[in-house]
Amino acid sequence: MTTLLAFDLDGTLTQYKTPLSAVNREILTELSRKYRLVMISGGSCIRIFEQMKRFPIDIIGNYGMQVARYNFRRKDIDIVERHVVPYDREETESRITILREKYGFTSYKGDNVYYGSGFIVFPLLGTAASIQDKLIFDPDRQKRRILYEEVCKTFPEYNVFIGGSSSFDIVPRPFQKYYALSKYCREENIPPCEVLFFGDDYGTGGNDESIYLSEIPFVKVDGYEKFPSAVCNANLL
Repeated sequence: MTTLLAFDLDGTLTQYKTPLSAVNREILTELSRKYRLVMISGGSCIRIFEQMKRFPIDIIGNYGMQVARYNFRRKDIDIVERHVVPYDREETESRITILREKYGFTSYKGDNVYYGSGFIVFPLLGTAASIQDKLIFDPDRQKRRILYEEVCKTFPEYNVFIGGSSSFDIVPRPFQKYYALSKYCREENIPPCEVLFFGDDYGTGGNDESIYLSEIPFVKVDGYEKFPSAVCNANLL
């Protein structure tokens, strides 16, 4: 019996950093009448909430480094958990620069590295690259899969994911999606067998891979346009 539906956002419910469509929002609304819902993402809780057009849902952000509960009275989210892990910026810049020079990504727009609240993003095109350039850079993730093992070796104390459309998310251990979703389920007394996760990034280095390889049932969504058919095929409505 399924009681909790968990979702990735970018690529699964929406295009990268694009607002939730009316169609997929309506499906989530229908699902919320039968199941509990939770969003689990590599982005911040506030960014995800706004991208979802303030849809009423709990959000696990930054791979579990943030957790937000939806407050139905205020129609807003409350950040109930936030982890901030210190990092050495000078050392990080040096490591990223070595990778850029080795693989030829020395021409970029904006900053060399994006710094979150304890996690790091290695943006191959730079922090100021346009969304259009990001979307056409590596749609099948093959360019980044070539670099993936090298980035992991360069940041051995972190979990590394092929994130977004043109970057690597470099996240302090133990944070990753399976760890975060399992923790949420334990706190809510929901066994893994009652969870169904929807994700698109389940290949090597993908940020949904840890859940895909776990005991939690997984629904592949190979493109956000296919989310309605994925829900239909799962016989949830």
